[in-house]
This record gives sequence, structure tokens and C-alpha cells, in this order.
Amino acid sequence: MKRLGVVAILLLSFFGLADSMYLAQHEMNGTPLICDIQNLTGCNIVASSEYSNLFGIPLADFGILFYSIIFVLAMLELVLFDQLLRRTLQGVAFVGVLSSIYFTIVQVFFIGAICIYCSASAVAALGILILATLIEPIRRRTFSSAPHSHLPMPPRV
Repeated sequence: MKRLGVVAILLLSFFGLADSMYLAQHEMNGTPLICDIQNLTGCNIVASSEYSNLFGIPLADFGILFYSIIFVLAMLELVLFDQLLRRTLQGVAFVGVLSSIYFTIVQVFFIGAICIYCSASAVAALGILILATLIEPIRRRTFSSAPHSHLPMPPRV
């Protein structure tokens, strides 16, 4: 089951990588995005907004970096089967989901338009986080109320 989850993460990261590369190519060439799907035409508005860059770097480039890291971590997980690697995968995916939430809020409340490519990336990041959590569940530590064997028991009266 874990292997299947990792393969699904690989597929989602490949999809996210292709999505981010398409957006980055648009940024480099300055060509309009193809996004007239069921009247969702906000892609070009979002892509040309002042919010489409962070520290002078297009957000699509951050997407390429994010999905490349996820892809490499998932590939390594197929070979190494390491808990620390799975936890790292969860951490990176969590950062991706938080970023997606933030950028979705920016699209809705500050730009006033929705980019379907950005939304697809957010869904892929969420799927990756869910799958990463399924392959390595996060368990809370429970503390036993039983007395420890190395502590002396008080005398009974």
C-alpha cells in the first residue's frame, strides 16, 4: 500500500511540475495562457498581477522547485524506505499546501480572479500531503499511567 501511495505522489508531482513549467514558459515568453475553461478566464489576470512574483522570482519557478523536491523525495522513498525521508516529504508537502492556501486567498481577495492552473497546483499539493500522511501516519505519543519498573513502589500500609 505504501508503494502505491508513493507512486501516486510521483504522478501528482509530475503533474504539478508540468503545470508549473507551463506557467514558467508563459512567464518567459510573455504569451497568454490558454485558460478559457467553463468561463474561468482569470489565468492571465493572475499571471500578470503584481502578486505573480516573490522576491522578483516568478511563482511558477517556486512551483518547479517544490514539485522537483517532492519528486526526488518520492523517488528516494521508493528505494530507501526511510521514516525520516517520509517525514521530510510530509513537511515539504505541508509547506506547499500552506503556500497554496495563501496564494488562493490572494487570488480571491486581492486580485479578484482565479487561475485554473494555480488551483490545479493547489489540489495536487493537497493530494500529495494527504498521500504522504497516509504512507506515514502521524501518531501522537501516549504516555502510560502505569508505574515505571525502575521506580520503587511506595510501601502499602
